[in-house]
Amino acid sequence: MAEMARLVAAASERPGAEDLLLASESDTQAWFGRMDKARELTRRAIESAIRDHALETAADYRAEAALREAEVHNLKQARTDAAKSLKLASNRTVRVMAALALARAGDTARSEKLANELHKDFPLDTLVQRYWLPTIRAAVELQRHNPSKAIELLEASRPIELGLRTQLTVSLCPVYVRGDAYLMQQNGRVAAAEFQKFFDYSGAVRNFPLGALARLGLARSYALQGDTTKARAAYQEFLAVWKDADPEIPILKQAKAEYAKLQ
Repeated sequence: MAEMARLVAAASERPGAEDLLLASESDTQAWFGRMDKARELTRRAIESAIRDHALETAADYRAEAALREAEVHNLKQARTDAAKSLKLASNRTVRVMAALALARAGDTARSEKLANELHKDFPLDTLVQRYWLPTIRAAVELQRHNPSKAIELLEASRPIELGLRTQLTVSLCPVYVRGDAYLMQQNGRVAAAEFQKFFDYSGAVRNFPLGALARLGLARSYALQGDTTKARAAYQEFLAVWKDADPEIPILKQAKAEYAKLQ
């Protein structure tokens, strides 16, 4: 954190640099489950971007924060952040991230409305049509407890989800949602193969928190297969990464309860 403070101080005179560093560190804090610190850094990143008259960038940071909150099951915070991001700006990046966050947070009506708008506004956009919309719609189907439909929808993203390297594809979101779908189907073997991709393609994930949460996905996958040795080790790895995490995070409580049952 001392080095981070030094970099932020050095970047404070350069428009666009300070907010980017703060946002990146926010992702890093969320990777380790320190969501309170992540929120504070996101707030500072947004304020810095607004000072530089970069409203779309500020909205991007808020939308990404919404997705982080949704994935750790802070659902109310996720819905709030998604709504705030759309008020700041409504570009493609903000809308796709907000739509996925809302789907993961259970607000399927607003998510589907955004998805329909994206489909209409970006009919020829490969990222929207073949990466994000299948992921958003699959996430909606998971809320409806329809994992088979979610897996079917995500076939559209499979040819490109590991090959593209852009700002919008760094977190392997389709892979993570597909892994969750297989967990819902009680198919631990195939779910494990999806979550393993977060280790095999770690450069594509970078410091987005799904990379840490994939360890929990693996643990759950092994548990479904009845491999308690591997499951226990994977839970231990996740809990070690999140050893300093905020204790009230819902997904952390779930992980600890699941791990306790294996003892």
